[in-house]
Amino acid sequence: MSLAIENQGPVGLVTLNRPDRHNAFDDVLIGELTEALRAMEADDSVRVVVLAGAGRSFSAGADLNWMKRMSGFSKEENQRDAMALGALMRTLAHLRKPTIARVHGAAYGGGVGLVACCDIAVATQAATFSLSEVKLGLIPAVISPYVVGAIGERAARRYFLTGERFDSGQAWRMGLVHELTINDEELDESVGTLVDALLECGPVAQREAKELIRAVANKPVHSELIQDTAERIARIRSSPEGREGVAAFLEKRKPSWVPQPPQAASDEPLEP
Repeated sequence: MSLAIENQGPVGLVTLNRPDRHNAFDDVLIGELTEALRAMEADDSVRVVVLAGAGRSFSAGADLNWMKRMSGFSKEENQRDAMALGALMRTLAHLRKPTIARVHGAAYGGGVGLVACCDIAVATQAATFSLSEVKLGLIPAVISPYVVGAIGERAARRYFLTGERFDSGQAWRMGLVHELTINDEELDESVGTLVDALLECGPVAQREAKELIRAVANKPVHSELIQDTAERIARIRSSPEGREGVAAFLEKRKPSWVPQPPQAASDEPLEP
């Protein structure tokens, strides 16, 4: 397996597990990761998905041996292969559950695409990034909608064309990552804090919020859009989760979706 998959209560941890290849993509990894994400989507016990990389890197992008093999294929075969990568990126970007990218080491090419597809990205200060496809005479085509959405057209004009590396500070300034940490230990702490925050929120509301962003981003504010947003809030207000959230707030209690802390073992002897 090119992946390590672990469910930690409501958290699904998916780790790219080709450390000897810096977690570079090939057709096998693409297929396994797409399947794993769809399984997380279908598992009601999973509420947050964390994507990480084993070894020294998050992901170095495409495996060069795989790319060399694909270069000998026909245009039609290459298109089918590229569509598989497109399906992976769309699956991750449109997952109905919150997603977090835990980024350390190198994130190059398609690895940057994975980061851009996640809802939230946290990286160490030592992490490095590159959209290096042009150095190989290629383009970052399939990942481009998500990367341009994350860093903007202006930054894409530079980094798509130069293929140069940029550090985590620049990734943060461009909006590719949301938060920087000093080391891997702090990275895990930061991811844990984000997971805790996400689990405090209504899962249906989070799903609806993700759909809302896609519906309104870069759209002109016209009467149809206003009507659509009004319909969305009316629907969620009258939903069971919406009613529970408001009731919990007014009653000064945790809503039902918040995980309960494990019960401490009692020192009292059991009744015979």
